[in-house]
Amino acid sequence: MVIKALAVELYRAQQKVHKLQDQFKKAPLTEKERLRQELCTANAECEQLRRLIEAKKQKLIFPHSGGHSVKPHFSSFPIPPHMRREICIQS
Repeated sequence: MVIKALAVELYRAQQKVHKLQDQFKKAPLTEKERLRQELCTANAECEQLRRLIEAKKQKLIFPHSGGHSVKPHFSSFPIPPHMRREICIQS
């Protein structure tokens, strides 16, 4: 997938996150847990798309390493599970 298409998907994912955040703020207690889970999933999707875009940009900057290994940018590493909870809204 090209960077432009990934950027469009990231924009849509960010819109979904903002929509879910607004719904979460206005939701009754009975709906908050479901919305929190959806929000965590949507945030994870945004992070994944950001990492994909970063990886594509790195490939454009360093198309081939000429036999030398290029260290990946920090953002290309997956988010550890214990840090994912920080992305989610805590009540």
